[in-house]
Amino acid sequence: MADTTIEWTEQTWNPTTGCDRISPGCDNCYALTMAKRLKGMGSAKYQTDGDPRTSGPGFGLSVHPDVLTEPLRWKKSRKVFVNSMSDLFHARVPREFLARVFAVMAATPQHTYQILTKRPERAARILTDLCACGTGHPPGEHFRSAMEWAATSHSPTYVPGLEHGIYHRSGWPLPNVWIGTSVESDGYTRRLDALRKTPAAIRFVSAEPLLGPLPSADFTDIDWVIIGGESGAGARPSTPSGRLTSSPRCGKPAQPPS
Repeated sequence: MADTTIEWTEQTWNPTTGCDRISPGCDNCYALTMAKRLKGMGSAKYQTDGDPRTSGPGFGLSVHPDVLTEPLRWKKSRKVFVNSMSDLFHARVPREFLARVFAVMAATPQHTYQILTKRPERAARILTDLCACGTGHPPGEHFRSAMEWAATSHSPTYVPGLEHGIYHRSGWPLPNVWIGTSVESDGYTRRLDALRKTPAAIRFVSAEPLLGPLPSADFTDIDWVIIGGESGAGARPSTPSGRLTSSPRCGKPAQPPS
């Protein structure tokens, strides 16, 4: 079943591809290198070039509506890494498209979805968005309504195969969606604060590549931490185990959630 060598997941799903580097952890991005290769091979999803200052050949941010229905065809439950070749909360991913992605995840509760972002601030804003109607709806209500619209057959954003009623059938946050952020050094521990504000069944952190100690990291309300160094050409040195535990607020190492 696995289509990836990433040890903490079983399947990848890329409703968007492409990204832009925003911090040192992106410098040796495997996805950027792979996108260039896939562009050269003629892969249709990787023909849009990104800004050469932050992205590269074949790695321009692109959305792929035709990919949205893939999980509906997977009958056996699995862990799914959402966007191994992109960042779902990139600023150029439209909110309505995000709602369509979440609607598909809500409609397939047999799968566990793992979303990793370097942009948790946007994730927190969108997933706790207050309805503009002023009637006191709880945080997230506006986004959940957009999810329901994606499951409504007469909607221009309708995802084929979804059934009306997702809003009422699904809890919030979605119980099968994990959301995580990357923290490569102490200068980016602020992402943990944004992650804590993000509604998610499981919150996790990827300290991969871990490029420096994390003395100010606060892992309160974080369920899982992935620790690792960098691999491949130009890999930078790291001593993960010692560097992570230098945080005074890091408890016992967490096992992957089941």
